[in-house]
Amino acid sequence: MAAIKIPIETSARHIHLCRADFETLFGEGKDLTPVKELSQPGQYLSAERLNIVGPRGTFESVGILGPLRDESQVEVSLTDNRTLGIESVIRQSGHLEDTPGCILRRPDTGEEITLQRGVIVAKRHIHMTPEDALRMNVFDNEDVCVMTRSYERSMIFADVVVRVHKSFRLAMHVDTDEANAFAPDDPAPYGLILKLFDSRTYSFDSWTKELLSGIWR
Repeated sequence: MAAIKIPIETSARHIHLCRADFETLFGEGKDLTPVKELSQPGQYLSAERLNIVGPRGTFESVGILGPLRDESQVEVSLTDNRTLGIESVIRQSGHLEDTPGCILRRPDTGEEITLQRGVIVAKRHIHMTPEDALRMNVFDNEDVCVMTRSYERSMIFADVVVRVHKSFRLAMHVDTDEANAFAPDDPAPYGLILKLFDSRTYSFDSWTKELLSGIWR
């Protein structure tokens, strides 16, 4: 069976807010103002903006994505965290235990909140439906390897987590650091899940340890 092309999309720094934090910043009873639909069904960019403030630096006018969530979360790249002066913690979206926080500030009024946690570098991942997962022989939360195709910068990404839900649309999400490594100017980059060994994917951490101990597959 032929491999399935997975569109690769770049996810720039952005913010998710819970209702309590949103109303503290923008007013009780207010709601997000959608301005642009995103590739995943039901997700959108809002008109509201916030500054992300860290110990060493600030990113101004960062987009807030909707709809509102159960807990506020800030997604940035490793490079962004160095600018902000915030520890980098790579996590799946929503997995916020033991993550650092930051200040979120309205650029127009100066109103701000302090997040005690929630700043993550999102683990690269693939959104897909159960039907996609069946066709690609993968399962929810499986770590896979993806071989990218782009002009003279093709590469293999390991530790790409599969996220399966009936409402998802097939797409791999990487952050700006990852996108710049292989496809900064490609208008339509894509990837293919790479099967290793017994036609399954394999942990690169485990593979590295095996190679260092003299085990060759």
